[in-house]
Amino acid sequence: MSGRDFDGFTVVVTGASTGLGRAMAVETARRGAGLVVVNFARSTAEAEETARLVEAEGARTVLVQGDVAQDADCRRIAEAAAGTGRIDALFNNAGITKFAPDHADLDAVDAEDFLRLYAVNVVGAFQMVRAARSLLEAAPQPGAVVNTASIAGVVGNGSSVPYAASKGALTTMTLSLARALAPRIRVNAVCPGFIDTPWFGKAMDAERIDRLRAGAAAATPLKAASTAEDIAGAAVFLASPASRHVTGETLLVDAGLHLGGASLAMR
Repeated sequence: MSGRDFDGFTVVVTGASTGLGRAMAVETARRGAGLVVVNFARSTAEAEETARLVEAEGARTVLVQGDVAQDADCRRIAEAAAGTGRIDALFNNAGITKFAPDHADLDAVDAEDFLRLYAVNVVGAFQMVRAARSLLEAAPQPGAVVNTASIAGVVGNGSSVPYAASKGALTTMTLSLARALAPRIRVNAVCPGFIDTPWFGKAMDAERIDRLRAGAAAATPLKAASTAEDIAGAAVFLASPASRHVTGETLLVDAGLHLGGASLAMR
């Protein structure tokens, strides 16, 4: 049991209104976090539900609406934690995609798709680290950054070419920042495979999602379609004292999906 290993921590989670971000926020509160800053881009009602779940676990919350592609918004998100004088863990979870799963259809995406996905998925994570740097360095133990990448960035599959490319860039940036910000900040990435969240509801009907869920489970060695909570546990580990000697790592959390399509050389 992890117990209360986040006791008194200040945590920031971007993209925390639903899905994986919500699960991260709730898990850190369950493990003792004192303050969880919940960032969201659009849905106030969903973010308020995240806050309710976090507070039910005993943590205080601050809701901050903002687009991480905007540097000023990133600074506002980080400033929401300034009252505690520290950020112990920053989860760069905000992300978007363009659904164009036929990667051979090069006309399904354009330059604007690349620029928007990179602005949120890569530049947004960089800007959040920059905005939070002094507070991360002020934490009693090295501050932890956990970037939500994707198996798509390892094997080049996923919802679209721009999405896979952006997640590959995020894993590379994880290495760069881990080197640059040591020893006061650790930087790691988690790479989920399929996650059963509302994400797919943006582009698919319920019947298609059911087929996708069944197919994802069948394709993995563990025969499992991961939930947000399955992935959150691994992400929170990377921010916890248990991983205090881990930095620059990319952790694949995909029920083994990569075993069928990625060589170790690709990592």
